[in-house]
Amino acid sequence: MTVVNRFFNYVSFDTQSDETATATPSTAKQMVLAKALKAEAEAMGLTEISLDEHAYLMATLPANTEAKIPTIGFIAHLDTSPDMSGANVKPRIVENYDGKDILLNEKENIILSPSMFPELRNHIGEDLIVTDGTTLLGADDKAGIAEIMTAVQYLIDHPEIKHGKIRIAFNPDEEIGMGASKFDVEKFGCEWAYTIDGGEAGELEYENFNAAGVKVRIKGRNVHPGYAKNKMLNASLIALQLAGMLPPQERPEHTEGYEGFFHLTGMTGTVEEATLSYIVRDHDQDKFERRLKRLQDITAYLNTIYPDDTVALEIKQQYRNMREIVEPKKHIVDLAENAMKEIGLTPLVRPIRGGTDGAQLSFKGLPCPNIFAGGLNFHGRYEWIPVQSMEKAVKVIVKIVELLNKI
Repeated sequence: MTVVNRFFNYVSFDTQSDETATATPSTAKQMVLAKALKAEAEAMGLTEISLDEHAYLMATLPANTEAKIPTIGFIAHLDTSPDMSGANVKPRIVENYDGKDILLNEKENIILSPSMFPELRNHIGEDLIVTDGTTLLGADDKAGIAEIMTAVQYLIDHPEIKHGKIRIAFNPDEEIGMGASKFDVEKFGCEWAYTIDGGEAGELEYENFNAAGVKVRIKGRNVHPGYAKNKMLNASLIALQLAGMLPPQERPEHTEGYEGFFHLTGMTGTVEEATLSYIVRDHDQDKFERRLKRLQDITAYLNTIYPDDTVALEIKQQYRNMREIVEPKKHIVDLAENAMKEIGLTPLVRPIRGGTDGAQLSFKGLPCPNIFAGGLNFHGRYEWIPVQSMEKAVKVIVKIVELLNKI
């Protein structure tokens, strides 16, 4: 089975996670894909296969040599983003892309255009997998799952490539920051691992944002507007006031590279009550703490001009920058970089403007850089992935295993 065949199969499963849920997995449908992957692993002849009640699936490709080689792993996540539906995904391949607009949906006039997404021009002549414009695609991270499974099958079919014990794992709820929460690092039993969860072909990342989720709840006071003077507190307007006190130039749409941001991800409001949801990100730990302090100071200030309990702030730490864990073991990054070079791919070593399960796993004792899966425009209707990038990801995984035997 090709990597594309696998990918098309996996995206047929709706695995959207739910950030409001308290259980793991946050949606039962993630377990459906996990069970299908378990059956596939069994059919491939993998060993030490386990699937727990939280939808963490692990399996082993046994060593085919007696040489002492470190046990390493490859990891991808089951869920797709809550930002857009992952149900009834209808992928199609645009063969030999010509650099022009791609009509995703004629009825709704949804167009994937290089004028909006200029990176499309870097893939002229390649075969692009796109959506029909009504759902996300799910390359984040079902492309990673497909690439890992295809690479493992290749190693099974080519026993001349000598390797140590290889572990694979697929976990739920990465998109809501909980992917590593119940990941049993000791059970996984690896010296290090790689998440296959990056974007453009060649991406190799070992530093990521420090991250927090923030919820602001505002209590208003609703009275008849005709008699509201000196009585009404409009929670929605206070919410807008708070949002306006954050620097507009520090929003995602105005930042890049190592620049952090405040990102308003959702808001609801009436006169009586309002809620703002933010994610806060920064690579630098001190700057990250200052961002959270700014929100605390704004909250405190608003509670001096309105009644004390008007604005309530809840901060939930999500993950930290894995650089401090991975950098002292830089050889694991170098191995992946060399694997890319060996297959003729230029490594793009850059900070992740986001997070992966690898960040939390690194702090749980499993150093875990992130390797590209090949997709672009994750989390929305304009998501796409070149077939050739998926094939390169498979080759990188195989080459890492091959090079590890030669160290």
